[in-house]
Amino acid sequence: MMPGLKAGFALDARLEADSEPLIWLGLCELRVMNDRRWPWLILVPQRPGIEEVHDLTPLDQAMLTFEVNMSAQTLKRVTGCTKINTGALGNIVRQLHVHVVARNEGDAAWPGPVWGHGLREPYKRDDFHTFAETIRAAL
Repeated sequence: MMPGLKAGFALDARLEADSEPLIWLGLCELRVMNDRRWPWLILVPQRPGIEEVHDLTPLDQAMLTFEVNMSAQTLKRVTGCTKINTGALGNIVRQLHVHVVARNEGDAAWPGPVWGHGLREPYKRDDFHTFAETIRAAL
């Protein structure tokens, strides 16, 4: 069990299939979406049965905000992107998770959302490790 992991927590199978673990932040596990089209992080609060931000305790809500902001600032600094998209949709995967996506004018989905745009393009293993290590070091 990861440090701080609450008993009964299980990661949604779709999140596990589409992303790779990067680092434990405190409340959240930070994961990398395995789609090389966009530098894309996912934060998953390690709390069982949580679907909405307002389902978290006030302290966990504050911690989530801090961890999302830290991840977004790091992603922007590392990638030099022009825009960060942050979202917690949950329409398909109900488990609370927050997407932090680096965007640039002219990218494959610009100016629309990345969700549902084309087919996911997984990283080559070496490219994934390079990106993951760059984010980890910058945090």
